[in-house]
Amino acid sequence: MEKRKLGNTDIDVSLICLGTMTWGQQNTEQEAFQQLDLAMAEGVNFIDAAEMYPVPPRPETQGLTEQYLGNWLARRGRRDDLVVASKVAGPGNGLTYLRNGPRLTRDHVRQACEQSLKRLQTDYLDLYQVHWPDRNANFFGKLGYAHDPEEQSTPIEETLSALNELVREGKIRHIGLSNETPWGAMEYCRLAGEKDWPRPVSIQNPYNLLNRSYEVGMAEISHREQTGLLAYSPLAFGMLSGKYLGGQRPAGARMTLFERFSRYTGRRGEAATQAYVDLAREHGISPVQVALAWVNSREFVTSNIIGATTLAQLKENLGSANVTLSEDVITAIEAIHQDFTYPCP
Repeated sequence: MEKRKLGNTDIDVSLICLGTMTWGQQNTEQEAFQQLDLAMAEGVNFIDAAEMYPVPPRPETQGLTEQYLGNWLARRGRRDDLVVASKVAGPGNGLTYLRNGPRLTRDHVRQACEQSLKRLQTDYLDLYQVHWPDRNANFFGKLGYAHDPEEQSTPIEETLSALNELVREGKIRHIGLSNETPWGAMEYCRLAGEKDWPRPVSIQNPYNLLNRSYEVGMAEISHREQTGLLAYSPLAFGMLSGKYLGGQRPAGARMTLFERFSRYTGRRGEAATQAYVDLAREHGISPVQVALAWVNSREFVTSNIIGATTLAQLKENLGSANVTLSEDVITAIEAIHQDFTYPCP
């Protein structure tokens, strides 16, 4: 499988990254092991987790994802062959059971990292990411930024200082951001240069055929600051597979089980999805592989984070690494995007 550099580091990561947020909720430990074995056999060396996982977050399952991964690492003995990433949670999202409400203060960052290392049964993380900002900002689908001058937020400088300590102690190798905005990304970069602290080497934000907002401001940052995108939700919660079209809700599917994953199911999302599915079928390619191969082809993408609940899904997702979309398909994708982004003549 193709490898790409993680930022300006000497680390090569696979084009496909194995996402893990279903482990402990929709997937058992045995199923997680099977996914890991299959992904590694296909050339994946990059695994992404988080202290908050699995999703949806619940106090009784929190940390199971990292625990499953740690158990697999201990049994397989392949730690040095892999690039392991995790994340520290920011405030909100009903996580009061996590450190009495997670923040991105020095103490919280250090506690979170220590606990993740323990669950993962490892001495270090290759990449440690800030899961979302500790401030009012547009993430998780929020639109229409409204500034709150009275908000209680942790300064980015404090968060980055704590991450710097962990790097110097050898507990993490590199830092990354997630669900971040252009201002936040550049503030991390500015402080890193000013203080001689670690610079972000990646940004993990949503990116798919139904959500190309990353291209507006963040893609240029990825290129110019060497903070490549780790694209999550590349199938828009499975919407781009076509399985939810016409109001279908397959048994056991994520949007069937959890209403919170309905971000892409509106009228325009359904219409655009239908157009992409029709395009894929016209060219004899699965809609899943068209959607994933398109993300893979973007120059600012470092790795495409896929998630699956079955081995059949995982095999199809992994197969996208071997799919090259023709210029005709790319042109048609852009035409569909224009139709649904700019409806006025």
